[in-house]
Amino acid sequence: MLRLPVLAALLSLACCGAAAGVPQPGTAVDQTASPASAGCLTPPPVAPGETATLTLTSGGQQRSYLVHVPAGYRSADRTPLVLAFHGSGESDTRIESYSGLSALDAIVLYPEGTIGTNGETSWEGAPYSSGVDDVRFVQDLLARTQQQFCVDQGRIYATGKSNGGGFTALLACRLPRRIAAFAPVAGAYYPETTQGCRTSPPVPMLEFHGTADPVIHYDGGTSHGEQYPSIAQWLSTWTDKDRCSAESRRSIGSDVVEFDWTPCVRGTEVTHYQVIGGGHTWPGAVAPSGPGHTTQTISATAVMWEFFTRHPLDRPAHPGGW
Repeated sequence: MLRLPVLAALLSLACCGAAAGVPQPGTAVDQTASPASAGCLTPPPVAPGETATLTLTSGGQQRSYLVHVPAGYRSADRTPLVLAFHGSGESDTRIESYSGLSALDAIVLYPEGTIGTNGETSWEGAPYSSGVDDVRFVQDLLARTQQQFCVDQGRIYATGKSNGGGFTALLACRLPRRIAAFAPVAGAYYPETTQGCRTSPPVPMLEFHGTADPVIHYDGGTSHGEQYPSIAQWLSTWTDKDRCSAESRRSIGSDVVEFDWTPCVRGTEVTHYQVIGGGHTWPGAVAPSGPGHTTQTISATAVMWEFFTRHPLDRPAHPGGW
């Protein structure tokens, strides 16, 4: 488990925002019960403490991504992994710059989207996506990374902003036995992001959204010719899916309300952070992350890391490699 000083620092940041600083690399989570990947005891292609651009071929296309290796990485130790998906029109380098995810004690992958019909980078699940099979890309990317690094296969997590947040939700339905927990930020939940949800198992879900988001409205709306649900409607689909009990809530500072639904089946959890007056932004961002107000009352990065560490993967692996 996390050593107490590291855990205390993360919790302090989660409650008190970026004023406390982004979380620093610390002691890795105890992963003795989780399987190690084939990359253990293999010299990594990226040095500890560094971020580098790598490429792979998926679906006949060359795809690029950033990988950040934590400073304390050792090839003999299983290390958690976080996938981070940028928003439409953004890049892998931009989400790394504002999220602060590279300060975590985890390997962080920042995949790059493909050019959609809107002329900007995008992910599967949006009406303007390129049509590329991004779910397959994620599977290929995880397979490659697990060959190159000592990945704790029970502690693989996903987050993303806007279109990347919507794609994170899609992965929750398509790869629930490969990825342990999910945390979209200001997600764009178009109808295509529900593919596979009807028959997929419950998963832990954490969501952040601003009530004054000018791009993906908190109360729902229409964008690019498609309707997307209100955040309340979207959350209800997950609380129903995870068969959660009564809602609880608490205020954090003057502009954040935490909603939590527990217990849920199979140890899952649904949690939502409502940012009152928040824009299309990453809470606690350390650089500009979108239009509108950015709260510093909480750090989405610190909150999701604490959430992730509570939810290792214990759902059975699918024989087809989910």
